[in-house]
Formats: sequence, structure tokens, C-alpha cells
Amino acid sequence: MGSTINIACGSHAGDPHIMARTIERAKELNVAVGAHPGYPDLWGFGRREMTFTPSEIEQFVAYQVGAAMGVSAYAGHPISYVKPHGALANLSQADETVARAVLKGIASVDSNLVILTFSVGHAIRVAQEMGLKVCAEIFADRAYTSEGLLVSRKLPGALLHDPEAIAQRVVNMVKNNEITAVDGTILPTDVGSICVHGDTPGAIEMAMVVQKGLAEAGIEIKPFAGGAK
Repeated sequence: MGSTINIACGSHAGDPHIMARTIERAKELNVAVGAHPGYPDLWGFGRREMTFTPSEIEQFVAYQVGAAMGVSAYAGHPISYVKPHGALANLSQADETVARAVLKGIASVDSNLVILTFSVGHAIRVAQEMGLKVCAEIFADRAYTSEGLLVSRKLPGALLHDPEAIAQRVVNMVKNNEITAVDGTILPTDVGSICVHGDTPGAIEMAMVVQKGLAEAGIEIKPFAGGAK
């Protein structure tokens, strides 16, 4: 169905056994895998903002990326990119100190890993300044603010549900390299990857409809990083 999946690294979800089974299945399906580090917050699924020093962020990010790479080596299917998760990812767009700490943690483990992140905000800029490889991501199932960030899940309309409308929205974003915010603001953006959240209700149907819409528009889906052919 898709070309890549994000592997939770045990801090906000998952454990070594789930990681191994998921990566082994991805290998069978020829799907690329990436590490998905987040706040150490199982109760909140990594979607609650937490207070840590920059060095602590570097350390728990390095720990999670290293764990994912270790399990992927065991499964015989390499981690090729890193996508920060949830509140950590959102904060890295708005707070340069957090962005730099996250990226330093990743680079300390493997500076060749691709950074999958928002097309706006601090993270992508800092990653480029650090000489890291980047891929800009859009979200199929989430609404955007006029600043190009995600509408808070606490607000109505933050999560989108209609697969057909979502597919048309994604095709438009990819073809026009732009995001339409909830207030109608048009924001130019690079598009290297499209995210469908696995815990969004109807995620599988949504991904299938999006895939169909892209194919009908002549847009090929393939991994943006290594690990799959």
C-alpha cells in the first residue's frame, strides 16, 4: 500500500518484540522503515508536551534511534530515516532549541539518516544547516494552521475523515506544491512524503483511496529513502 512506515521506538509506544515483528513484515512487503522517536510518554502516546533539557532530549532521541537501528539489524531490514513523533515533532517546528537537540541526537547515532519533518519551521532549516539529508512531509489526515503547522488535536476539525475528500486534497497538494490552511491561506511547500496516521479511524481505507487518487493523477509512490526497492 504505502512505501514507508514509521517504527515507534518503545518510549511512546512499542517494544522490541513489536518492533521486530513490524520490521520483519515490512521487509516481506518491501516497505522502507524509519525510526519514530518521541517523548517518553506511554500514557499520553507521546502527544503531550513535556519539559526536558536539550541534553536530555539529545539523549533520549539517540537512545530510541539506536534501539530502532539495533532491532532493524536483527530483522535484516535497515532503518533509513528518522521522523520525530507527536508533541516532540510539533515543538521542533516552533522551538529552535528543541529542533537542534532532536537533530543532534539523531546525527550522533548516524548522520546519514534522512530527516523526515515538516516543510516549514525550525527543524528542516536547522537540519539543512547541519548538512543532514531532509525530506519534507505533508499530512493527509490533518488540518493546517496559517503558519503551516498542524491544528491542535484539542480543536474541532483537526482530524480529517472523508477518504475521497482527503485523496483530492492530497493530489492537489502534491501537484501544486502547496498547503491550504483552515482559513484558506495558501502556503507553498515541498512535498516528499505523505503521512496517514495509523491510529486515525479508517486509516487503511483512507490510505488505499489516497493511493488510488495519486495513481489516477499519474503520481508514482516510492520510498524517499533507502531500505526498499
